[in-house]
Amino acid sequence: MAFYQPHAGYGGGGKPPAGYGGGGQPPAGYGGGGQPPNMVSQQQLWDIFQRIDRDRSGAINSTELQSALSNGSWAPFNPDTVRLMMCMFDVNQMGEKGTIDFNEFQQLWRYITDWQNTFRRYDRDNSGSIDTKELSVALASFGYRLSEGFCSLLVRKFDRQGRGTVLFDDFIQACVMLQTLTAGFAQYDTHRNGWMTISYEAFLCMVFNIAINK
Repeated sequence: MAFYQPHAGYGGGGKPPAGYGGGGQPPAGYGGGGQPPNMVSQQQLWDIFQRIDRDRSGAINSTELQSALSNGSWAPFNPDTVRLMMCMFDVNQMGEKGTIDFNEFQQLWRYITDWQNTFRRYDRDNSGSIDTKELSVALASFGYRLSEGFCSLLVRKFDRQGRGTVLFDDFIQACVMLQTLTAGFAQYDTHRNGWMTISYEAFLCMVFNIAINK
């Protein structure tokens, strides 16, 4: 999967973590019943898939996936993040829409594991959540040059518990949304200097396309 490399105007050119920005590099759960090792065999993944596939349909829907994931708190895994990942990995469209088969699940497992490792790396105090300072460090390492004020705004947007921090599932959603917005901006930043000139209708199209594909 190719990543958009933020240029000098907004990123510095650093690389996001593996699987960042989405479309096909994979993962799975900050929990569910334990913290999965980074490397699991295909048979282990198949066993996990079968446990999640409660209706034995041969595919997993968003409800089944959400019930199998944990964000490190007692709160349910963010349903918006679940839907986002389902859309990213339901690529073959062979079965019922909004479900993933075992092959897609393997990619999803690796994707979540990548994000889990990234989240832990920047959760410096091991609190199970990321505050504004930790998020700022994480985004800087991804290549973004963003103000502390913007990082604070991002935390407020994705802080579902009102504690001034972001949980694992919300961290995924925030970073993927940032990558999507950056890619949309880059289409109009023809000089690659961090500025763009855009018509009103083009702006609306960009915003609505992001909302539709969210």
